[in-house]
Amino acid sequence: MTYDETLDYLYRQMPDYQRIGDKAYKPGLDNSLALDEIFDHPHQRYKTIHVGGTNGKGSVSHLLAAILQESGYKVGLYTSPHLIDFRERIRVNGEMISREFVMDFVEQYREQFEPLMPSFFELTMEMAFLYFAQREVDVAVIEVGLGGRLDSTNIISPDLSVITNIGFDHMKQLGNTLPKIAAEKAGIIKSYTPVVIGEAGNTEVTQVFIDKAQSVNAPIVFAELYMNNFKAERKEAGWLFHANGYPEVKGELKGPAQDKNARTVLTAVEVLLETGYDIPKEAVYEGFANVTAITGLMGRWQQLQTSPRIICDIAHNAHGIRYVAEQLQSENFNRLHIVFGMANDKDINAVLSLLPQKAIYYFTKASVERALDEKIVARQAEARGLKGESFSSVEEAIEAAKENADKNDLIFIGGSSFMVADALPLFLKS
Repeated sequence: MTYDETLDYLYRQMPDYQRIGDKAYKPGLDNSLALDEIFDHPHQRYKTIHVGGTNGKGSVSHLLAAILQESGYKVGLYTSPHLIDFRERIRVNGEMISREFVMDFVEQYREQFEPLMPSFFELTMEMAFLYFAQREVDVAVIEVGLGGRLDSTNIISPDLSVITNIGFDHMKQLGNTLPKIAAEKAGIIKSYTPVVIGEAGNTEVTQVFIDKAQSVNAPIVFAELYMNNFKAERKEAGWLFHANGYPEVKGELKGPAQDKNARTVLTAVEVLLETGYDIPKEAVYEGFANVTAITGLMGRWQQLQTSPRIICDIAHNAHGIRYVAEQLQSENFNRLHIVFGMANDKDINAVLSLLPQKAIYYFTKASVERALDEKIVARQAEARGLKGESFSSVEEAIEAAKENADKNDLIFIGGSSFMVADALPLFLKS
């Protein structure tokens, strides 16, 4: 099979949750453990760091990978979803997995894994683990896919677990209260393994984490308490962070909540130092300043055009959109244009209630099965006083926004990672 045929096979045989939603979700570790047995537990051949949470786990994973790489480690990075190319999910020192490895993996092992009927995520995770082992990485940063306790990545025994924050998302799978969601996320806390909590949120959630950590004798560190002197300033070129031992850290990522992500990462670095990692301070500065070039990270308050300014962000739930709305309020522009669409399993009313009224909207849907019909989005938005028109594709909506916008206007593209995935190729190809 060619590379494209191999990807078609993977999507067809092992449906991807990111594309079709609940029908592809397989909770539990049985398949992952069985797959891991087939490949002789490749993740045991290198160190791992496990990163979960509702939002920010992608940014935190990439920042940690960048810092470790700048420290001289050979670093594997496993994240999801991808935006343009499947290979974005699996990287070593920022370089995507080769097409040849993807093709060879399927061709060589399909007779062994097909009887298990693994999900797309389970199989691609094992592909990543094997790739990292064959590339002889020193450490791999592994991002949780969904939840934590029953997520297929939870078969690893990391040096450090990180939980960025807790918000309402994937309630059907994880529960409809923050403590229930926190309990699922806390499932990545392992015996005698330190865990960093980025944002606890409230006392009930805090107690969930404390109880879980105590039950398995895991040292627990709350970044908000550990970095209690942490300060962050928004600058035109990004963020400027200040903390004990780390004055004037320039953060390249400009988007909302990157101050909270930075505090989480700096705390994680300190904990890793205590566990024996060698991380020079200059590596921390370099990692924060050049994370996109080092790791290939995309879609975090990413500027796609300057006149008019066009920005995209993958925030896709109320917890993340709240920060986007705050960021938009702090931007300078004549008029605000928002190209907007959502996945069909998100709480649309909670998200729409956070969006600015003073904006021109272009409602659309991304090119995946999980995308919510643009007319439904428009109707719900209109009921909340958000005015705009509907478009059948992201490309059409963006073109309309560009035609209507003056050079001093701002166009924002968002609502789901799929919206960004459809938008990026339109700008990167030119």
